[in-house]
Amino acid sequence: MQILKNKTNIDFIGKRKPALFISTAINLIILVGIAVVGFNFGVDFAGGTVVEVQFNHSVSASDVRQRVESTGQLHDVSVQSIGSASENSFLVRLGGVTQLTEEGGAKASQALQALGQLDPKAIRVDLANGIINVRSKQPLDTAQIEKTVEGTGTGVEEVRDIGQAQSGDYDYQVVASGMADRIRGALMQGQGADKPDFEMRRTEYVGPQVGKQLRNRGIQALLFSMVAILIYVAFRFDFKFGPGALLAMLHDVIMVAGFYLFSRAEFGLTAIAALLTIVGYSVNDTIVIYDRIREDMGKYKGKPLPEVINIAVNDTLVRTILTSGTTALSLVGLLIFGVGEIRDFAWAMLVGIIVGTYSSVYIASPVTIWLDEREHARGKKTGVNQPTTA
Repeated sequence: MQILKNKTNIDFIGKRKPALFISTAINLIILVGIAVVGFNFGVDFAGGTVVEVQFNHSVSASDVRQRVESTGQLHDVSVQSIGSASENSFLVRLGGVTQLTEEGGAKASQALQALGQLDPKAIRVDLANGIINVRSKQPLDTAQIEKTVEGTGTGVEEVRDIGQAQSGDYDYQVVASGMADRIRGALMQGQGADKPDFEMRRTEYVGPQVGKQLRNRGIQALLFSMVAILIYVAFRFDFKFGPGALLAMLHDVIMVAGFYLFSRAEFGLTAIAALLTIVGYSVNDTIVIYDRIREDMGKYKGKPLPEVINIAVNDTLVRTILTSGTTALSLVGLLIFGVGEIRDFAWAMLVGIIVGTYSSVYIASPVTIWLDEREHARGKKTGVNQPTTA
């Protein structure tokens, strides 16, 4: 396939200084933004509850949010429309996994103390797992315990009778209901119990500890992949090429992270997958250009390195257009038909393709030129001739 009929002779490297300045400025802005504002972590990383709801009539996201918050028990609810408008499907997100909160736990503890004249130390509230542990000197009615806790505003999924301890006391566990039950209760306001106008199609819970672990593991996976690629480049090329590939890779990761920062798209496991894919794509494009540079260095001995790099970039321009264009076209379907995190992934990949192609020319190559010039200058000082081409 012939896109460019004549061989190009574009002076890419001649514009490297303004390109480096602009790229550095944008990267610094993104890093400051991440430190000050931070990402919009999804439920995968931040923890919380996600419920997919589908209505049998036309309704807007603002209407759904207002309906969920109408009881006054749920706050900071995020509602996102998914699918086509005719599907009337929404994702309802909110923090927290169970209905047991610090305030609710304190109220339930006081109510339970009055129930059996219990010692305050005999009641332990486990907010992380949504459990209230109760120890009593005498047996208690589990139905009464459930009624007492629910009277304080905390839903109860079940009350477990653990049995009698060795000390002779009686142990019970109150398991709080999930936030999905509270969402359902809010949506059921004014609806018939037998024929609600919605269907809860999916519910996901991620605890805060699990979310933190997933976030740390995702970051570790990204760092390990970058280190492994750096080792590969170090063996494949000499010192003049390795740092450029590393900086280009870091540049691309920061730029894609900037997409998630400024678009406020949810940053979760899908975002980590996008970043890992971009790391591989960026290095692949850089290595193709590096290979051609190394080949042209032997072919055009005596030419300055910037001129050799210009020739190499022009020689690989058609290949770059075909590869990047084909990869971008494969994302069109996801951009048109994808929803939620899938569409965000497609946009992130599109940004990554653009900056990955750009960084191979304007980040990796200028760093190689700078290192070659330093090596040449050092050779002049020591009296050793260091040619600019190999």
